Amino acid sequence: MLSQQKLIQLFKETRTNSEQICSFLETEDYVVQPIVDVSPPKWHLGHTTWFFEEFVLKEYADSHKLFDNNTAYVFNSYYESVGDKVIRTNRGNLSRPTVAWIYDFRKYVTNAMLELMNSKELDEETLRVIEIGCHHEKQHQELLYTDIKYILGNNPLFPEYNEQFQENPIQDFERQWIKIGEGVYEIGHKTDDFCYDNEKGVHKTYLCDFEISNKLVTNAEFMEFIESGGYGDVLLWHAEAWDWVNENNISSPFYWHKIDGEWHQYTLSGLIKLIPDAPVTHISYYEAFAYAQWKGMRLPTEQEWETAQQYFDWGSRWEWTESAYSPYPDYKKPEGALGEYNGKFMVNQKVLRGGSVATSVNHTRYTYRNFFHPQLRWQFTGFRLVK
Repeated sequence: MLSQQKLIQLFKETRTNSEQICSFLETEDYVVQPIVDVSPPKWHLGHTTWFFEEFVLKEYADSHKLFDNNTAYVFNSYYESVGDKVIRTNRGNLSRPTVAWIYDFRKYVTNAMLELMNSKELDEETLRVIEIGCHHEKQHQELLYTDIKYILGNNPLFPEYNEQFQENPIQDFERQWIKIGEGVYEIGHKTDDFCYDNEKGVHKTYLCDFEISNKLVTNAEFMEFIESGGYGDVLLWHAEAWDWVNENNISSPFYWHKIDGEWHQYTLSGLIKLIPDAPVTHISYYEAFAYAQWKGMRLPTEQEWETAQQYFDWGSRWEWTESAYSPYPDYKKPEGALGEYNGKFMVNQKVLRGGSVATSVNHTRYTYRNFFHPQLRWQFTGFRLVK
């Protein structure tokens, strides 16, 4: 656990970074919610602020006065034990509170938090919750990037968010197949550094021999799948995935657009020609699985990924694995509302590993277990193969 002084610095940096991400937006951009999976940017700013007021200031700050009595109702997300909330689909219908009001709310709570942290030595439990709050906000910083991209990327004008944002790093090295021998390996978070509860429970797992690619699948490679008719070959797809492809007319990765016979991609720096050597992204698990089938290979399990990760570069794309999101042996859900953070989502989802170009600094680690439903594509998701 971080010392109190280091935690103060982390808190200040985290709060500033969220507002820096939003500094490239116009006021109108803050309110839009095109689909249920995307939240308006102003909601993210309010929700991460409510978290500190609800779980830290109300609990540990003497005589804290709420900024407004409706903040919990408006900015609670999925914490059922905390109380009523605006349903997720209605977040984009709230013209009030205004963007200016939310920045005032942030300033009020930030100042109250700093006053608490600078006024006395806090006990370990208080520091733990504050540290969770900082990493919770870092998660929402990544969601800000991905939600902003969805909002702007579905605008027919394809507006630029920030011309400096680089989301397509080139893997400038030869493909190699990393061999991992059969054996028993240790999985799980092993240090005292921050991690989420779903990473805890160091345990052993048995792995058969496998070879894993040191490179992610690229745009050029995925174009070959498209041109070969991969989206139309029922034998490559799970039954549920085949229904998804046909019901939604899926024929290419998300944000790909064919213009005058040439593939383009919408990025946060605007609409550009597709970069062949960049790792493919905004891919669902369904598509990653179908591509692996087409290649006669498969996706790694999360245990294989964690065992092999030291031998390849990762962090530009969240990487789909073949593993279902489930608890580790002896997993214990934390008590209280924070126990709703991970445990209740351990069903019908796939694990992703690594991190992405949108992940905040010092937020990811090789034991990090991200998770999403298999059809989702709005995150910076990609994949590597195993044979």
